[in-house]
Amino acid sequence: MGRNLYILAATLALFALISCGISFTNIAQQPGSPGDVSLWRTMGLGLFVVGLLVALAGILSTLFEQAERRDEEARRAKRRRR
Repeated sequence: MGRNLYILAATLALFALISCGISFTNIAQQPGSPGDVSLWRTMGLGLFVVGLLVALAGILSTLFEQAERRDEEARRAKRRRR
């Protein structure tokens, strides 16, 4: 599951970079374009923060899976010694 969260975090970070990049181009300043510059920057910042939170969840998920796996291996080794 951790790998899927990493992929989601990378995707959100990519969209954040794209929306921040749009805010620095003339696309966001053209009449009839969706939103204004501050909206694109706010959306980029929001996506980046959500991406960081998802990455943190992926890290914690991976750490807990690793701890669970090592605990199971230790239990198996303990059973073999008996």
